[in-house]
Amino acid sequence: MAGATEDSSALFGAGVRAALEAWPALQIAVENGFGGVHSQEKAEWLGGAVEEYFIRNADLELDEVEDFLGELMTNEFDTVVEDGSLPQVSQQLQTMFHHFRRGDGAALREMASHITQRKCRVTATALMTARETDEEEDDADSTEEMEVTATNDGAATDGVCPKPEPSGPDSQTIEEEGIVEDGWTIVRRKK
Repeated sequence: MAGATEDSSALFGAGVRAALEAWPALQIAVENGFGGVHSQEKAEWLGGAVEEYFIRNADLELDEVEDFLGELMTNEFDTVVEDGSLPQVSQQLQTMFHHFRRGDGAALREMASHITQRKCRVTATALMTARETDEEEDDADSTEEMEVTATNDGAATDGVCPKPEPSGPDSQTIEEEGIVEDGWTIVRRKK
């Protein structure tokens, strides 16, 4: 029985790492060095930290897992995840932990394989805004818009990465009206 526990523990660890490696928010943070020069090492550490978190806290609720992942992303990568992926990743991790506690190595193996096959490679590039000035803004609170594109690294049969669902209550197109003198942009919905 100890061998089966060790096997499912290794499979749970591999599943956690697969889920985190397939998470676009983490991919972007690592690719762009949001965690500093050691972003890749932090991402690898994150897998072990999440695995340990589940093992030490057996009866976790979904919102607790979301909060933990959100805190790690904020603290380690200076990234606030607002793309709606936190609940999805948290649910995957919780499902894997459920299989781990039951000792269901086959289900863990299948989940890790499924996640790896559907894994998309995500890249983020800075967008140039219509308002470009000659002076550099050295403001510590400034934000940068990023365009995200996904390509399939796995062997998914359809060859297409899933498009993220709109997270707002109303997904109508928004148009830019213009830039006011003080640099603010007025945005209104198209009718």
